[in-house]
Amino acid sequence: MLGEKRDEALPLYNAVVLHARAEHWYLAGEVPDTVDGRFDMIATILALVMLRLEAEPAGGEPAARLAERFVDDMDGQLREFGIGDIVVGKHIGRMMGMLGGRLGAYRDGLAAGDIDGAMIRNLYRGVQPSAAALDHIRGALFGFHAVLAGTPIDTLLAGELP
Repeated sequence: MLGEKRDEALPLYNAVVLHARAEHWYLAGEVPDTVDGRFDMIATILALVMLRLEAEPAGGEPAARLAERFVDDMDGQLREFGIGDIVVGKHIGRMMGMLGGRLGAYRDGLAAGDIDGAMIRNLYRGVQPSAAALDHIRGALFGFHAVLAGTPIDTLLAGELP
């Protein structure tokens, strides 16, 4: 039963990853096109989608399943990189902490209308990007957040991201 519930989040998780892999993040947005940069972009898009799900009365469980999918994916990625069983759990714990930090940073930043600090810290790892890159990412994330807010939860759960 648990596996079936986890599978329900797969279409949305796949859509999150696909959205995070869009070239514009890495070209116009100057997010580093590295393993870390791709992780950072996936975690950012995932955080925005989870915030949207959590805004719904029935969204807590789908958000939790989405987080489980993230853990499954990151576990598999770490193992592909040759990380052994002994330390995979520590890496996963750190990644979940990073996701939690992004959830808080973007929740607060979106509420305040200022996500620049969160973007610089989480997408650029503290390195100041060009003004054009920051403008691009800011506009794209605020736009994505706004469109997510108007997207029915059933549409999202079906894996259809705006």
